[in-house]
Amino acid sequence: MYFKLTRTTRRFLEASSFWQNNYLILREFKKFPRVAILAIVLSLCAVTFEGFGLGFLLAFLQSLTTPNAEPVKTGIDWFDIIILGINRSANERLFRVSTLIVIITCIRAGFNYLAQICIQFSEISLVDNLRKQIFEQLQAQSLKYFAKKSSGELINSLTSEMERIRQIFGGMAFVITRTLTIAVYSLSLFVLSWQLSIISILLFSLLAVGLTTLNKHIRERSFAVTKANDNFTSRSLEFIDGIRTIHAFSTIDFERQRYYQASHNVVNAWKNVYWLSLIVRPIAESISTVILVAMIIVAITTGLMKIASLLTFFFVLFRLVPMIQDLNGVIAFLSTQAGAVENIKQLLKTEDKDYFHNGKIRFPGLRQGIDIVSVDFGYEAGSLVLQNITLSMEQGKMIALVGETGGGKSTLADLIPRFHDPIEGQILLDGVDLCHFDIDSLRRKMAVVSQKTFIFNTSIRNNIAYGTPEATEAEIYEAARQANALEFIEKLPGGFNTILGADGIQLSGGQQQRIAIARALVRKPEILILDEATSALDAITQQSIQEVLENFAVGRTVIVIAHRLSTIAQADKVVVIEKGRIVEQGKYQELLARQGKLWRYHQTQYQRGQAE
Repeated sequence: MYFKLTRTTRRFLEASSFWQNNYLILREFKKFPRVAILAIVLSLCAVTFEGFGLGFLLAFLQSLTTPNAEPVKTGIDWFDIIILGINRSANERLFRVSTLIVIITCIRAGFNYLAQICIQFSEISLVDNLRKQIFEQLQAQSLKYFAKKSSGELINSLTSEMERIRQIFGGMAFVITRTLTIAVYSLSLFVLSWQLSIISILLFSLLAVGLTTLNKHIRERSFAVTKANDNFTSRSLEFIDGIRTIHAFSTIDFERQRYYQASHNVVNAWKNVYWLSLIVRPIAESISTVILVAMIIVAITTGLMKIASLLTFFFVLFRLVPMIQDLNGVIAFLSTQAGAVENIKQLLKTEDKDYFHNGKIRFPGLRQGIDIVSVDFGYEAGSLVLQNITLSMEQGKMIALVGETGGGKSTLADLIPRFHDPIEGQILLDGVDLCHFDIDSLRRKMAVVSQKTFIFNTSIRNNIAYGTPEATEAEIYEAARQANALEFIEKLPGGFNTILGADGIQLSGGQQQRIAIARALVRKPEILILDEATSALDAITQQSIQEVLENFAVGRTVIVIAHRLSTIAQADKVVVIEKGRIVEQGKYQELLARQGKLWRYHQTQYQRGQAE
């Protein structure tokens, strides 16, 4: 008995797995309840008139086949006499019923049209809501999340997978409306002949069980499609973003092989789904035809029904079987899209995410300084990039971070604007823990210029004013002039209105860096972080911009990371970092006099300069 109960329960769960798997979509109905409810109501109205049409069809067929038989009645006297004309001649009854069928068909079509409009509006709203939820989810993550996720995978979720979600919603709407229609048709069959109806249900139920098992296998194979699409999108983005490096290293053939392989994996994943999913309809059609033919033979040979009722029954059944086949086909299609639903569900999950926790205190501006107290940090558990960092940065002073590549300089600078949070220790601004400040109020008083700049696909003017929408034309112009960018900007056909393309493809690396410096200058920040900000500039341009930055830095707290020691000679404090630890700190000349780590870097660069 226990085995039978377990088996029955398992089959029930398998039958309901379609709705369980797509709960993500169903729960979104609460975001647009009016349109969703209206779509259901209109669908019910359409189905109701479908049922009326079937009832009048019996009267129509009886008037054709046995005009002298007693007229079909609804049991509503006024309707039977005035509308159906049961007291009139057979020809007039036929005319009236025909007119009613046409009217009802038009009304039903109108309700179906309005229901489809509501469904499409709901579909658009669903995608819009999910896209916004994903945006809110992504913006709330710490930068660690993006270090672990490939951009291609995220873009695939926002584009291809979202399109598949839209198709799933349309398919689910079809399943709901078609199920209602099938229910009305099934009820009509029971009214006409409960015996044949029971036989039909038993036979078609066996067919449905077999198809459910097949759909389960299709669903399992669909997850490989999402994985292959993610990989293909990542590969495509790498190819496009890295096209300059690819050409420089003559690796077109290598990239071609990787791209073709990723595309081939997508093809194979879909083939594995299609060869199984597309067999559902032929199997359903073949077995359904056998069942229908057998039932016709039984009904005729046994004299179970009158000719008009029999014709109506099989008309309804012939209409019903394709509906069931379509329903199975759509469910099979939805099974192929299960990977997309799972992808979006995982993206929207909150349990496994490292969220950024914002503070509530508005940052009034730096008055005393920044204190880093016993800070440890690592991107992965058990692997520290910074260890026991203790450092004071006075307000209005320039602090230079120096050290070998990979020593942790940029990571330390990234802790100030809270791109990351320490694992241990504290960062204090005027004695208040950095985590207690509202991050927007803090970052609005900061500017960061990194070695790797990001240029938006918009005009030069918008790129310079990015994050400072209140900047005037004069301020934008002056920032460009100070960043030594005015000359090349004015040579461009559109000047400040020139659209720079994706990732600033129209500009050289040095020009992009000058735009980024102008963006920082126009912001007039209290705290300025320069992470190899002039590394892509030639010596002459670098020297002129260095003078601008030194003048600009007066009265501001500036954190500079630089490999060229000549750019930090005037710093108020130089901090040498190696392997995540501070090994020495002090004024530039003082550290040189000690002949420690900074002195060795200085000697190495001096000798290299002499050799050149």
